[in-house]
Amino acid sequence: MYSLSTCWNSHRHTDGRAMLREIRDLGFASAELSHGIRISLVEGMLQAVDAEEIKISSLHNFCPLPMGVSRPSPNLFQFSAEDPRERDMAVKCTLKTLEFAVRVRAPLVVLHLGSVEMKDYTTKLKELLADGRMDSARYEKLATEAAEKREARKERFLERTYDTLRKIIPEAEARGLKLGVENREALEEIPFESDFQFFFNEFKSQAVTYWHDTGHAQIKENLGFIQHVMHLESLADRLAGFHIHDVQPPCRDHCAPGSGMLNFAALKPFVKAEHVRVFEFSPTLSVDEVRGGMEHMKQLWG
Repeated sequence: MYSLSTCWNSHRHTDGRAMLREIRDLGFASAELSHGIRISLVEGMLQAVDAEEIKISSLHNFCPLPMGVSRPSPNLFQFSAEDPRERDMAVKCTLKTLEFAVRVRAPLVVLHLGSVEMKDYTTKLKELLADGRMDSARYEKLATEAAEKREARKERFLERTYDTLRKIIPEAEARGLKLGVENREALEEIPFESDFQFFFNEFKSQAVTYWHDTGHAQIKENLGFIQHVMHLESLADRLAGFHIHDVQPPCRDHCAPGSGMLNFAALKPFVKAEHVRVFEFSPTLSVDEVRGGMEHMKQLWG
C-alpha cells in the first residue's frame, strides 16, 4: 500500500476534505496525517473518511496539533525532557493522537522519541560535508566528539524516554494500534543508530515497531554513522513501514525518488506486502514531481 503524507499539502488548505481529495485525485487510496494537521482541518478530514473517499494509513505524532499550535511540531513535547510537565504533555498529546487514529481508522502512529541535550554537531557536520571536507581532520574530530558526547550523556535521557513510552504502550495495545519508532536524522535524537537493538530488546510488545525513514537513513550514511542497507536489515523483523523520500547530495531530503542518490533497489529485499509505504515529500515538490516519484517507486518496489 502506498500512501502520501499530508506534509506535502496541508499548509495550502483550509478545508481538510479538499486536502485529502487532492491526494486521492493523484491516485492514492490512502494518506498519512502528518504532524502539521491544524484543528481547523479536522472536520473536513472526518467528512472525507466517513464518506470513504480515502483511507488513513497512519498518523504522525502529534496529530492533530495541540490547541494554539499552527506549525508542524513533532518535537514540541519530548519524551526525554527533563521537565516532568513537558513529559506529561507529551503523554497527553500522544494519547489524543491515539484516540484520533482510532477515529479515522488508522492502524499506526509514527513517533519521535526525543533527544539528548547537547551541542548541535549535526548542522556543523553537514556544512563540512557540503564543503567536501568529510576527509578532513576537522570532520573526523567533530564526528568522534559527537559520538562520544552523546554516548556519555544519554543515560538519563533514555531513562526518561523509556518511562514515558511505558505509559503509552498499554494505551496503544488497548486500542489495537501499532507505534512506529522512527529513525531520526539528527545525531542527538534517540534511539541512536547502535541502540535500536537494545531498544527493541527492552520493548518486546508487538505494538512497538520500527519505522524506517529512507531519507534520514541516507543522511546518516552520508555523515558516516551507518551503512543504510545493513541498518535496515538489522531491524527488518520489527519493521512496520517506511517514510519514502530521496536525498540530493549531500543532505537535502524529502525529494522525489529518482531525483537523488538513494539506492531504493537495494532496500527492496526488506519490503513486505504488509508494510505501510508513505511518501513524505517537501511542500515545494510539484504535482509532476510527486507523480514521477510514485511511478519510480512502483517500478522498483512494485
